Amino acid sequence: MRREIFLKALAALAACGSVPVSARPAADLRMLVPADVGTGWDTTGRALGRALQEAGVASRVTYENKGGAAGTLGLAQFINGAKGDAGALMVMGSSMLGAIIAGRPPVHLAQATPVARISTESSVLVLPVNSRFTSMAGVIAQVKKDPASVKWGGGARGSTGHIAAALIAAQVGVDPSRLRYFAFRSARDATAAMLGANLTIASGDYGEFSESIATGRIRPLAVTSGQRLAGIAIPTLRELGIDVEIGDWKGVYGAPGIRFDQREALIDMVTAALKTGSWQESLQKNSWTPALLTGAAFDRFIDAQFVALRATMVKSGMV
Repeated sequence: MRREIFLKALAALAACGSVPVSARPAADLRMLVPADVGTGWDTTGRALGRALQEAGVASRVTYENKGGAAGTLGLAQFINGAKGDAGALMVMGSSMLGAIIAGRPPVHLAQATPVARISTESSVLVLPVNSRFTSMAGVIAQVKKDPASVKWGGGARGSTGHIAAALIAAQVGVDPSRLRYFAFRSARDATAAMLGANLTIASGDYGEFSESIATGRIRPLAVTSGQRLAGIAIPTLRELGIDVEIGDWKGVYGAPGIRFDQREALIDMVTAALKTGSWQESLQKNSWTPALLTGAAFDRFIDAQFVALRATMVKSGMV
């Protein structure tokens, strides 16, 4: 009888947010990754899942991958299939916002529940090893001379890689709408296109290209971060005289229709996970930068990102 009363009291306090996350029962969580296995969102989701378990806030994490349409197919599945499920999470990031703006899918991110921004990652610009170009300056000179002669590849329309290409073009005096941009589902596909002489240059998350860079299949030109990545000898665009800095942030959302206290519980769980050793190892291994943002601040950030991205995409002819 005393145990039953205690458990009921504990559940009531947890719902009010009065019990520290470490004292709450570990949950079974379901992680929807709106991308293919091995992509950046997949790596992020599985790293977060391991950290949630290490923090003791999740007893088990199961994963489901639903790639396509820059994450909006997975978003639709999450919105339609996880309503009211307080144990469901979806990985997402800045590229999903761009895809929503560009593609106008029948669902919107606003239908789900924002939980946290967790990290940010720089993009890298890469060439095939047998490229006739040897520097970023050479590529830019060709873009200025004949934008249509440079085949630029990366993620979906509106992805960080696409935005980076448009910003670079604008910075060097070229109308971004004149760029020939080709969208790919993954860095692996973009790399194959480069090696097959079907792309001139590609831009995308450093973590997705890092293995091909390390094995010498492709050659990095620059990163889009404000400073060089730790331990990586690749110059920033600003070092090369191009005033562009952009990062691809990653975050997680909860299911549509969950209560405020359920959202707060998810925020507490994710916050605890980001303090674990396994998450710190993931940051270092993948050259991610910590970027925790939760609650009302994350809500405002998402709203501002939609406004800023739409303005850039309209100006660049993406929309």
